[in-house]
Amino acid sequence: MFGTLSYNKQKTIIIVSFLLIPLLLLATFTYYPAIKLIYYSFTDWDGYSPEKPWVGLANYREVFSNPDIFKVFTHNFAYFVMGLVQNIVAIYFAVVLNSKLRGRNGFRIMLFLPYIMNGVAVAFMFGYVFDTTNGSLNLFLNNIGLHQLAQTSWLGTEGLVNYSLASTGFWRFMGYNMVIYIASLQAIPRDIYEAAKIDGAGSFQTLWRVTLPNMKAVIQLNLFLTVTGALEVFDLPFVLTKGGPAGASQTYVQRVVDTAFAFNNYGLASAMSIILLFFVVIVLLVQQLVLNRGGDK
Repeated sequence: MFGTLSYNKQKTIIIVSFLLIPLLLLATFTYYPAIKLIYYSFTDWDGYSPEKPWVGLANYREVFSNPDIFKVFTHNFAYFVMGLVQNIVAIYFAVVLNSKLRGRNGFRIMLFLPYIMNGVAVAFMFGYVFDTTNGSLNLFLNNIGLHQLAQTSWLGTEGLVNYSLASTGFWRFMGYNMVIYIASLQAIPRDIYEAAKIDGAGSFQTLWRVTLPNMKAVIQLNLFLTVTGALEVFDLPFVLTKGGPAGASQTYVQRVVDTAFAFNNYGLASAMSIILLFFVVIVLLVQQLVLNRGGDK
């Protein structure tokens, strides 16, 4: 069969054959559900009834007119702040562990290990850390003499609960960001550093003028993942607090899940999901605008 076909046609058939199954899986498990999600967002479907009453833009109006829905976005702010700190610390460790430090490979492994742990297991582990009575954090604070601080309910105080949960994400994902930054550092040509050294640049000047500009694309990627991750947090508050106390730690994704599975309002939950998608796109566009301002596009 192939003997009668030209080389270009044979190559085209082989490429299409290799791409057919992945494209089919992508269409089945990504694009088709996305299209159905958009359709459900215009309906008042309860999740099990064969009838899906068309309500048009009513679900979207409900989302934008209900302040309680958008209020939960303020709970995600702690994850955003901790994510920025996480990237700064990751860059610091990447720079340090990319040097000729003795035992650097061991430190890299120790800092990366939390990332490969199961998210639910991490949440349960930090549940014991933040326990008010017998938690290791309060026991440590009590042993060093901070008795008043040792009485803090880290997961039961409205002003602290989101930052406590976000610190768990910091512990888990910082090593992942660090590894990506190390790979970016190792891709920077050594000639640039030698030229900077000849020009008399100090360590800080080299970091600010040479290292960080050459890591810009990777920093931009990690910041995007950080911001979108902050908007889409679900597992930590779901496992540790169930959105408490009094809904103070409920995130937007938790609200979407509760709307769908607790209140059987799949139409409204679908609309909330579409709005979250638009928020992520807007964040990406704003980030691109800010980071590319004054630089080469």
